[in-house]
Amino acid sequence: VQLQASGGGLVQAGGSLRLSCAASGRTFSSYAMGWFRQAPGKEREFVAAIRWSGGSTDYADSVKGRFTISRDNAKNTVYLQMNSLKPADTAVYYCAASTTMSTLKADQNYWGQGTLVTVSS
Repeated sequence: VQLQASGGGLVQAGGSLRLSCAASGRTFSSYAMGWFRQAPGKEREFVAAIRWSGGSTDYADSVKGRFTISRDNAKNTVYLQMNSLKPADTAVYYCAASTTMSTLKADQNYWGQGTLVTVSS
């Protein structure tokens, strides 16, 4: 599966952005999908994941209540709605695909290129 992320940009603290990740391949709907991020000078970290059916999601504590992951299997696309953004959310965001949510969080993933999100104070 190949992944193409988009939607990053510059936003003020408290603002919102929606990231999209378009996937190619006929088996998109069978994969768990997710988002990771890497801030300057820091390791890549898990942000959010969604089961292949969309019926189960998981979030990092740092984004719970502010970010929402969703997917549209008909469009082969996964989304990350980010609200109440903080400067600490500034990072390159990567979308990922894996066979299960567990393997996705364990970093056993297909990766897309990143999209930069910058939150100004």
